[in-house]
Amino acid sequence: MAASNSLEQQLDGLTLRGVLAILFGLAALFWPGLTLVTFVYIFSAFVVVSGIMSMVMAIVDIDKDKYWFLSLLVGFLELGIGVYLLRHIHVGLATFILLVGIVLVVRGVMEFVMAIADSESSNHRVLMAVVGIVTALAGLIVLREPVSGGIAFVWVVGLYALITGPILIAMANSARKELRPRR
Repeated sequence: MAASNSLEQQLDGLTLRGVLAILFGLAALFWPGLTLVTFVYIFSAFVVVSGIMSMVMAIVDIDKDKYWFLSLLVGFLELGIGVYLLRHIHVGLATFILLVGIVLVVRGVMEFVMAIADSESSNHRVLMAVVGIVTALAGLIVLREPVSGGIAFVWVVGLYALITGPILIAMANSARKELRPRR
């Protein structure tokens, strides 16, 4: 029973991460003229929440997942970058974009590796691999042209969030459907 509650909490966390990504993506796309300061606050809050959720999910999965330390490591990285950005709001645009790109590439690679090593259903593995690939590609695009344009950068990150948000929600819903017959 406790394992079922723990899994439900993880699925709720995944759904929340998807909803936050969608909200972040909508804000980035519909307000492309946002000042850098506002965008840094929005993204920093997203990265901090995502990092905390990754760390919590890793700690919950210590006994179930042999790759829990990857989620914990990425969670610490995201939390550190988010806190840094919150404390240094006037960080240069190039530095900010570089940090965003690094977070996206690391998270994407980690999610892809976890999808390959995952023993869950094939639907879950495929969706996690797609999220990992899209995340890493968004990071590589951002890193390729870090100062080419603020609005283009905002759109790339916003589109990434709008693509991965629904996929994360679909992953949580798919896992919930697979759990129902077992109960």
